[in-house]
Amino acid sequence: MTQTDGKTSREPLGTIVFDLDGVVYVDARAVPGAGTALSAIDEAGWHIVFATNNSTRTPATVLENIEVRTGFTSPTADVVTSAMAAASWASARHKRVFVVGEPGLVQTLEAADLEIVQDTTADCVVVGLDRGISYEKIDFASRLIRGGASFIATNTDATFPTQTGPAPGAGSIVSAIATASGVDPLACGKPHVPMLTLVREMLRGDSVWVIGDRPETDLAMARRAGWHAVLVMTGVTTASTEITPDHAPHHVLASIAELPSLLSE
Repeated sequence: MTQTDGKTSREPLGTIVFDLDGVVYVDARAVPGAGTALSAIDEAGWHIVFATNNSTRTPATVLENIEVRTGFTSPTADVVTSAMAAASWASARHKRVFVVGEPGLVQTLEAADLEIVQDTTADCVVVGLDRGISYEKIDFASRLIRGGASFIATNTDATFPTQTGPAPGAGSIVSAIATASGVDPLACGKPHVPMLTLVREMLRGDSVWVIGDRPETDLAMARRAGWHAVLVMTGVTTASTEITPDHAPHHVLASIAELPSLLSE
């Protein structure tokens, strides 16, 4: 038990690390029962961490979107994004960054004291999901990398789930720039070390569960760290036969709505 502001509170049972797209919501629509499940898990005494490879939003915007979509809010929930992982890695090694990405990525990099530039003074190129991508931007990024700038990818997810099926993800853009530049990027999102390091910093309690829809990111991170891996079938994975043995989950659930029952067993 701990004492906080005159009130006694118990230590968390452990930490549940949730992916977002395809787990908590798909586009603007919550997965049925997601808000109720998150509230039940929070009230049961688990610490919640939302860990997403989506680089387009700041942590504050992530929490706002969860609340709008599901109704869930918690003052103790934490957020880790692939943009944060890229910013942490880049800020320790670089000063000036050319960005292929959306405003949330730019704001996250700026918050890490990186200077965003649009010219050849960039010593690093950071690439994330950019739904306004142009040929000119791919060309300029590739030229910078061929000229010696470091190449950092927020993540390499080829797609992300939408209500009408998979849409091109950051990995599709990263692949184009890698092909044009002849250089492979350093990937920062799940399951790679920069993201894993940030998630570890937010853990509370001894037990850690990772809930995701993508074996090669969510489940791979859990397996790498020795955590419980739970696959839900509401995102990019629609059949357990798609999963390789290296990424095999400990549990497969139809959706996040079933998670409170599993945790109470």
